[in-house]
This record gives sequence, C-alpha cells and structure tokens, in this order.
Amino acid sequence: MISAYITTKDGLVPVDTWEDGCWIKVVNPTEKEISLLIEKFGVWIEFFTDPLDVDERARFEVDEGNVLILIRSPRREPEEAVIPYITLPIGIILTGNIIITVTLTEVDVLDEFLSGWVRNFDTRNRTRFALQICYRTSLRFLRYLKDINRMSNQIEISLYRSTTNEQLLDLLSLHKSLVFFNTSLRSNSLMVEKFSYTSILDMTEEDHDLYEEIVIENKQALEMANIYQSIIVGMSDAFASIINNNVNVVMKLLTSITIIIALPTLIASIYGMNVDLPLQHDPFAFLIIMFCSVAASALGLFILVRWKIL
Repeated sequence: MISAYITTKDGLVPVDTWEDGCWIKVVNPTEKEISLLIEKFGVWIEFFTDPLDVDERARFEVDEGNVLILIRSPRREPEEAVIPYITLPIGIILTGNIIITVTLTEVDVLDEFLSGWVRNFDTRNRTRFALQICYRTSLRFLRYLKDINRMSNQIEISLYRSTTNEQLLDLLSLHKSLVFFNTSLRSNSLMVEKFSYTSILDMTEEDHDLYEEIVIENKQALEMANIYQSIIVGMSDAFASIINNNVNVVMKLLTSITIIIALPTLIASIYGMNVDLPLQHDPFAFLIIMFCSVAASALGLFILVRWKIL
C-alpha cells in the first residue's frame, strides 16, 4: 500500500501525486508497486526489499545520491501474542526532495506522525524528518521498556504465592522482548553514531542538537534494556526455586495431614477385625474408641507443631 503526505500550513495532509517535499509511506508493497517506485525514482530494488525482511539489521547505504537509512523500531503486539513486544525495520529512503518510508506492517513510530503527536516536523525538510523518526524510535523504546518493567513487577508480586509455571512463562516472554530490544538498540546506536563522521545527512545546527539527543536516548534505552534483562534473568532463577519451595511446603502439609488421619484410621481398622477385642461388650465402647481416636490425632498434631513440621 502506498500513500503520500505533505506538510502545509494546515498540517500534514494527504496528496494524490508524488510532488517535491512529500512523504511517501509504503507498507508491505506488492511487486507491481515496487516496480512503479523504482521506475519513478531510479533507486535500487534492495532499498525497497531489505526493509521488508524482519531480521534485517540497522545500517545505511548510499547509491548515486540516494540514501537508505534502515533503523529497527519497537512494536507492541496484540494481547494474545506469545511475545508482547518485537522489533521491525523501518526503511527511510532519501531521494531528490522526497522521503520514502518502507515497512512490512504498520509501525507505532510512523503512526505518531500521522496522528499529529509530533510537533514541528516538515516533510519538506527530509534530513530533519529522518532524524525525527530516529528520535521518536528511541523514545518509543524507552516507553515500552517502562511498560516491560511494570509488567515484570506485577508478575513478581504474583510469583510469591505461585506453585505453577504460568508466571515464569510470562517472564520468559518479557525476556525474549528484551533480547530483541537489546539487539536492535545496539545496531541502532552503531548506525546513528556513524552519522557524525559521514556526510550522508546535511545537518544544520538544530539538526546536530537533535542528533545529540538521539545518541543520548539510544544509550539510555540500551542501558535500561540491559538492566531489565539482568533483573528478569535473576527473577526467573530465584522464583523457580521459590515455586519449588512452595510445592514442597504444600506436599509437607498434605503428608502431615495424612499422618494425622492415619492414627484414627488405624484404631478403626483394629476394631474392624472379627476377633475378641477389649471393650467389645462395653456399652460405652464406641465413645471410648472415638475419644481415643481424637486424642491420638490431637497428640500427632501436637508433636508435628512442636517439632515445627507444621
């Protein structure tokens, strides 16, 4: 799907033609659409196909004045998904006076520009627009990292009383998301740092300030991802032991209850035999036997509590 937008005095508006200064948004294009774009702008086919590969690393390429900036961006998955957060590549193509973004699916970062959340951006200033996409990507990583930290805290609370693996599986899902984040942030940071000693982007003084913020936010997000990943690994190991201990406590309780119940059962079994037994002709035999059974159970309970088994 291909759509085009341009910034006017009324804000970001859609346009029907690919005019100078517009932003062309390409989402999961067909072969026919890719051929049309290549014919129109004369760029490599890899500029359009590489961003469609979910495993493509962050990098930039230059070909005859056309620039491809490939950055990995986070995405929140639906609630029923096994992994709550993943990362997908965004291809930013700078050709002539036009900026083209290529993605496999809709991504959260680009939706921010369409929804008006990002102020002071202009599609006609392609260098700053590209930097703003990188900056909003870094902020989106930070936002989702805070969500992951909050989710892990909620799981931690429920783990203290857990005797199943459900919470550990939730932690494993968060850990996978953090692995994706960590890998993507590293490649993004390496790619962004190369901007400082290459001339692929003609940056003004304001653009340099934004670039410095991108570097800082990327480093902060990478540090947070490393910290949260270490915390979750430690939590998984610790709470695996806690769950085993909780199961052992339950088993000890059940075993103790079985021992207490076994005492009156033993007395009842003895008096169920077809042989002469004490008190068999006593009119109060039933009450005496019941009293002895309760006393035996009480004595067993006292001993278990006294020895701190219960």
